[in-house]
Amino acid sequence: MNQKKLLIGIVAIAVAFGVFFKRSCSGFRPRFATRASLAPDFSLPQLNGVPLRLSDYRGKVVLLDFWATWCDPCREEIPRFVDLQEKYGAQGLQIIAVSMDDEAQPVRDFSRRFQMNYPVVMGNAKIGELYGGVLGLPVVFIVGRDGRIHDRYAGATDIAVFERKIVSLLR
Repeated sequence: MNQKKLLIGIVAIAVAFGVFFKRSCSGFRPRFATRASLAPDFSLPQLNGVPLRLSDYRGKVVLLDFWATWCDPCREEIPRFVDLQEKYGAQGLQIIAVSMDDEAQPVRDFSRRFQMNYPVVMGNAKIGELYGGVLGLPVVFIVGRDGRIHDRYAGATDIAVFERKIVSLLR
């Protein structure tokens, strides 16, 4: 009988904690880099150690890809991004990959193996927060020539969706 009372007490405390937590967090709204807002500028090291500043690409259409080597949907998108960079780079497209991996070596190996033809930088929690909390991968932002975010895509996305948006912004 004492075990039953103890179990009921634990459940009651858990429910009370859950209600308190829900109420205390209900006002929390993460700040996302939103559509039409200026893309937050950053300076991050490329795989060769040279810093890359997003603002240096103003005037280009930028596909900003938050990804990781261990992310299966990311691995599927990378070859298609290589093709997009090849196809539209001369027209003003610049893809920038922001790796959310913990270490650079697996990213270097991956970049060579997949022949990534665009800059790859090492991201961190701070850049994820600047872009609204990159909690799942992949996350892609399309930034117009004016430096404003035009779209945000979370999760695996059909490459045709990216291509349509890129073509419309390159015009």
